[in-house]
Amino acid sequence: MKKILSSLILSSLVVSSVSAMSEGEKIYDAKCLPCHTKTRPSDMSQVVAPAIPGVMRHVKMNFSNEADGLKFIRSYVMNPDEKKSICMPEKLKKFGLMPSQKGAITQAELDIVSKWIYDNYPPKGFRGRGHGRGMR
Repeated sequence: MKKILSSLILSSLVVSSVSAMSEGEKIYDAKCLPCHTKTRPSDMSQVVAPAIPGVMRHVKMNFSNEADGLKFIRSYVMNPDEKKSICMPEKLKKFGLMPSQKGAITQAELDIVSKWIYDNYPPKGFRGRGHGRGMR
C-alpha cells in the first residue's frame, strides 16, 4: 500500500511539474514571444528585442543563483530601468529599454513564466554572439 501511495504522489508531482512548464510556455508564447524569440531569427530585419537565450545567458552570468535571477526578471519586467539593465550596451542602444509590462501580465503569470524561462534558457551549449563582452 505504501508503494502505491508513494507512486501516486510521485506521479502527481511529475504531472504538476509538466503542467507548470506547459503553462509557463503558454504564457511566454502569448506575452513574451511577440518581442523575444526563442531562437535567433534568420531574418534580423524584423527583430524588435534580443532573443531569450541571449537575455537569459546574461541573467545567469550576472546572478549567481536562481532566486536572485528570478527576482531580477520579475523586477525588470515590471520596472525596467537602464541602470539595472544587464544587456550589452550595443543591444540597449539598438533596441532601447524594454517597456514596462505592468497591466500586460499579472504577477501570477510573471511568477510562472519567469520560472519557466529560467529553467529552459539558455539551452545547453549556447554561446551568445558577444560571448559576454560588455558585461558589467
